[in-house]
Amino acid sequence: MSRIKEAFSHGKAFIPFVTCGDPDLETTAAIVREMAANGADLIELGIPFSDPTAEGPVIQAANIRALSAGTTTDRIFALVEDLRRTVTVPLVFMTYANVVFSYGSEKFISTCSRIGIDGLIIADLPYEEKAEFLPLCRQYGVDLIPLIAPTSADRIATIASDADGFVYIVSSLGVTGVRSKITTDISELVRMVRQSTDIPCAVGFGISTPEQAADMVRFADGAIVGSAIVRRIGELGREAPAAVGEYVKAMKQAVSR
Repeated sequence: MSRIKEAFSHGKAFIPFVTCGDPDLETTAAIVREMAANGADLIELGIPFSDPTAEGPVIQAANIRALSAGTTTDRIFALVEDLRRTVTVPLVFMTYANVVFSYGSEKFISTCSRIGIDGLIIADLPYEEKAEFLPLCRQYGVDLIPLIAPTSADRIATIASDADGFVYIVSSLGVTGVRSKITTDISELVRMVRQSTDIPCAVGFGISTPEQAADMVRFADGAIVGSAIVRRIGELGREAPAAVGEYVKAMKQAVSR
């Protein structure tokens, strides 16, 4: 069983996100270890990019802070190698097509495989262009995780039937960010995915409170939280790891009820 499949095999999954290098890579390492120790089932590692089009202001600011601190893809690879000495939960990169292209797609994906990255989410990759990456991902055993949005309706079956790892359901239109209310009919999106595949579905974009997370996993197999965590890191800087650990603990408890 793959590590990603295993992550969803013990009940509902909680999946936190962190931007690597915000405020520095040492703090990122401490945050990831706290997340894993406090019940994260799978962790998304954001590779900072100068033009993160899917991100709202909170994660955009984190990208700027990380790049300003000198964070590079190679330094993030080294970070993952170090984390893998003790962290056993699945790790998934979330990034943009240009980051992979500019590094060299095969070099990037083969390195992911070598250092223990389980999956890859490319936020700006249209389904129609996945052939640029999917064969390489399958060759090296890295799951290319698709995103399905509320606007994907007529393409959901096609996207889901070819999915690896898990299906990332985008809860809201627009960019990432905390939302006071999520109005998308998640149950219907999950139902449509389920008609085409039995791999897990996790919901992200806009979830910040334990109540929202618990509501999402009534239908989906997991809840993903990014901006609410990144905002705490922006406020606390190097003091963030313990606070993030407590937040992850509370969110994991919420999805496990």
